[in-house]
Amino acid sequence: MPVRPISPAALVGELADRIAATRGGSWLRVAVDGAPAGDGRMTPAALAAAVAGALPARGRPAVVVSARYFWRPASQRLERGRTDPDVFYEDWLDVRGLTREVLAPLGPDGAGRILPTLWDPVTDRATRAGYLRLAPGGVLLLEGSLLLGTGLPLDLAVHLDVSPAALARRLPAEVAWTLPAYRRYTDEVDPCSLADVVVRADDPRHPAIVEPELGHAQ
Repeated sequence: MPVRPISPAALVGELADRIAATRGGSWLRVAVDGAPAGDGRMTPAALAAAVAGALPARGRPAVVVSARYFWRPASQRLERGRTDPDVFYEDWLDVRGLTREVLAPLGPDGAGRILPTLWDPVTDRATRAGYLRLAPGGVLLLEGSLLLGTGLPLDLAVHLDVSPAALARRLPAEVAWTLPAYRRYTDEVDPCSLADVVVRADDPRHPAIVEPELGHAQ
């Protein structure tokens, strides 16, 4: 597929424009999916925050929710050890909890009242966060890894695509053990085929948008 280079700032603006122009229900649920391999720049968290900051000027209030605050408790995540890539891939994310507390309330029958965090993976305790209400027309940006193909109800998905070689170079050393999980994700889920927008992010300073081929627009 054709690839179109774009600056990080222009990428944020283009994504914000697309999201702001997307119509559907009362709210829009957008995933920003990818590995945390951008040196703090072109990561799902950084991109979601930047896009959320650009949306209010386009008439769309926005909130960012991190999937890591919907991981399962350590007693479940680490039952087979702290560095098991298969468990990380299959069982760390509490899909039901994330759907119940965040995504379903922003669906067709929802009331717009969401829980921004559920479980703190550092303290391994409930965050005791209060619920917040997203105004009609608002956008949820759900940032995290391995989000697509899980059955999460989403309206739009952005995937940051990083080649295996670049991922091996740039993934923080303390989470290098997760590399096999990302290989499985690519092989089994093929997130590039599921995402509405695919961003090549091998070099966080020089991203590029993968343009759909004619007749295969996402």
